[in-house]
Amino acid sequence: MIGMIMFLVALFMLMLGFPVAFTFGGVALFFGVFAEGMDLFAFMPYRIMSVMQNTVLMAVPLFIFMGVILQRTRLAEQLLTSMGRLFGGLPGGLAISTILVGALLAASTGVVGASVVAMGLISLPVMLAHKYDKRLATGTICAAGTLGQIVPPSIILIILGDVLGLPVGDLFKAAVGPGVVLIGLYIIYILVMTRFKPETAPAMPEDPSISRKKEIVNALFAIIPPLALIVIVLGSIFTGIATPTESSALGGIGAIVLAIIYRQFSFQMVWDASKDTVKVTAMVFAILIGATAFSMVFSYTGGDYLLEEWMLQLPGEKWGFIILAMLVILVLGFFIDFVEISFIIVPILAPVAEALGINMLWFAILIAMNLQTSFLTPPFGFSLFYLKGVAPPQVRTIDIYKGVLPFILLQMLVLALIVIFPEWFGMSSSY
Repeated sequence: MIGMIMFLVALFMLMLGFPVAFTFGGVALFFGVFAEGMDLFAFMPYRIMSVMQNTVLMAVPLFIFMGVILQRTRLAEQLLTSMGRLFGGLPGGLAISTILVGALLAASTGVVGASVVAMGLISLPVMLAHKYDKRLATGTICAAGTLGQIVPPSIILIILGDVLGLPVGDLFKAAVGPGVVLIGLYIIYILVMTRFKPETAPAMPEDPSISRKKEIVNALFAIIPPLALIVIVLGSIFTGIATPTESSALGGIGAIVLAIIYRQFSFQMVWDASKDTVKVTAMVFAILIGATAFSMVFSYTGGDYLLEEWMLQLPGEKWGFIILAMLVILVLGFFIDFVEISFIIVPILAPVAEALGINMLWFAILIAMNLQTSFLTPPFGFSLFYLKGVAPPQVRTIDIYKGVLPFILLQMLVLALIVIFPEWFGMSSSY
């Protein structure tokens, strides 16, 4: 039972607010020495070296760099301004624009925090000024910002590909369908909401100083460059021309080209973006190394065998396991970050899924969709905090909590559809 006790201790320390990487590493060191002694950690340098030599994980810093560069080009501001004018004349048009911009930012930057903050600073004041319901406005921004978790190129998909031993390109392809369905459901919800309650999202009055033709031209100028970058990056992966790692390098170069096109390029910007990339990457890899030590001790003490034996005896076999796994990930997402869940929980669940004959590609997409929800679920959903940090004083935390609830339900609906009808998304639930 040592493995199960160390898991509970690590979870308790995370809830107390201890740093993630040091929590996993410290708990592993304490229980590893208790169970075997320091000799158990003789293989840690080899494990760390294998992590550092993993070419798949090279895509993580490169895609982060691409996202940070695009964030600094004021891409979000240009997209929101242009799309807002294009759709603002419709009831709920600003909210629909926010969803579409969120999807474009997700496919081009993939940085959830940057997307939510940018849209919170730019779109939220405009929606509130045009008498939008605060709950609808805040919920839309949070939901749109978290699309970067499921829409490729997603960092979580790269991590899951490495943890589960799946080709990242296949994960990107499999995630396109659920991502498009989710975006469509968000827009349908807004249209239905404004149809029955038009006062929640009134249309913007037209600006007579700008012609419709100019609005369309401005929107195209804002949309086409990032869309071209998305097509190049994802297209090179889907067609097999480049690996995800090679494509991420291409994306970094493309982001710099866009910065030049938008006249935002400077060597100082590249330097600052590089520093931000190093900080985020160091955080991810520090957690990975701590999780590596944790999983090594957990496996040595028999925790994985005990858990696998118990899960294989669940009623309903495969479906009982899927329901329990999704519930566990959903509940843990209320309290801890997707990176910790990916590196600690997923490796524990993966052997059971394989033993039950579950299609691991389908299983990975279920996990990714579930982890996206963790950004919206109170009390510790990161998107909620990102938005609250930039929201005007009249927007209360409870408004944001209430606003995200319909979008959480929509995410759960898409998750259920993937579980029940995987063939709709070009997948199968079994090998």
